[in-house]
Amino acid sequence: MIINHNISAINAHRQLGANQSATQNSLEKLSSGLGINKAGDDAAGLAISEKMRGQIQGLEQAQSNAQDGISLIQTAEGAMNESHAILQRMRELAVQSSNDTNTDTDRAELQKEVDQLANALTDISENTEFNTKNLLNGEFEGTFHVGANEGQNLSVEINDMSASALNVGGVEGASYAIASTAGAGLTNDTTYNVTKLDEGSTVRNNANSADVAVNYALQDDSGDIVAVSADGKDYQTLSASSSKEDLATATQSTDAAYAFADAVVSGSVEVNGSGVANATATATTGVDLADGTYTVVGTEHAAISTGNGLLNDKGDLVATSDDGQDWKSYSDANKTVLTTGTALQTAGAEITVGSGEGLNISTQKSADAAITTIQSAIDTVSAERSKLGAVQNRLDHTINNLGTSAENLTAAESRIRDVDMAKEMMEFTKNNILSQAAQSMLAQAQQMPQGVLQLLQ
Repeated sequence: MIINHNISAINAHRQLGANQSATQNSLEKLSSGLGINKAGDDAAGLAISEKMRGQIQGLEQAQSNAQDGISLIQTAEGAMNESHAILQRMRELAVQSSNDTNTDTDRAELQKEVDQLANALTDISENTEFNTKNLLNGEFEGTFHVGANEGQNLSVEINDMSASALNVGGVEGASYAIASTAGAGLTNDTTYNVTKLDEGSTVRNNANSADVAVNYALQDDSGDIVAVSADGKDYQTLSASSSKEDLATATQSTDAAYAFADAVVSGSVEVNGSGVANATATATTGVDLADGTYTVVGTEHAAISTGNGLLNDKGDLVATSDDGQDWKSYSDANKTVLTTGTALQTAGAEITVGSGEGLNISTQKSADAAITTIQSAIDTVSAERSKLGAVQNRLDHTINNLGTSAENLTAAESRIRDVDMAKEMMEFTKNNILSQAAQSMLAQAQQMPQGVLQLLQ
């Protein structure tokens, strides 16, 4: 018998410590509900669980992203619903004006409403926003991140829904004159509108009886085409007026042409009493350039050392340009106020800023042609709404899939991370009893050395 080392007590104490540690571990799991509270509980399981948690949280955020995307689409589509209503009213007015029971005065009143409706279309395109992002002016190109990982995106573009983009309203911008070398065949003191022709349009060349491609045309007030051009510079008149529908059977005249110094592909052409034509082309306005007439000036102006400038009707210098094309605000050189397709460097030239003419229903023929134009605009808006509707339906399915994936991943992560309460309660009960038993046995082992005293008596 020995007394320096009570091996039985040491063993009982060790077992008691192990049982108490196991009991404490069970209490931690039972109180937190987690089977893994620290890396030591299950190192591999912790790593797998954290990776799954990243996926789950990413999927849940992707659901929120998709919902925000749907909200944006609904905002744009709702605005286009009103655009559709406006276009349908414009079409109704065009049909009404096409009827010759109306007088010129009646048609003038109908034209007023069409002009205001065109302005309303442009207002919708410029003012429809989502979180300060403009949606319908042609600038929106968005990416919706609808997944938990890199590259899981959906890109959406919304086209310009303004009146000018739909070809039912005037072009906001500046107009300026381009002189021509006069030919013959256009009527004096008459204005002709420049029109972009359909791709593949041709006319018959009278010189060699061959078909030639044309891209631009001059139309009179009745909507008839009287001259055509391939490049926008050389306009050849037709032997007889033609419509877009029978243009392929039209024949070019051999001795009538207008040669412009620069390409004229938009705006209008005005022929004066001397037979000289000036084209009113359209430029793009930027910021801080109010409607009105501006005059081009050169270095004769005291404030201009190089290039050209624009003076308003009060004689104030409002813009300058080094090349005559890109005009900057005089008060803020970082702001572009005007961009022209050709260089405007001739001192004394005038630039008129404002709205171009909109859809014309002031005559029976133009109103009749306007019906097709408006119908085309309606079809364009329909196509855009259909596209957005398809994206919205796709996002709906994406949200459902994300929810299912997040649910299944959560279940998988739960099996790794969460504790089985019933099983762990069994472990706790066992360890608790073992702790009590070990404590009792430790007390018994402490009594064993007392037997040595019997030998010492």
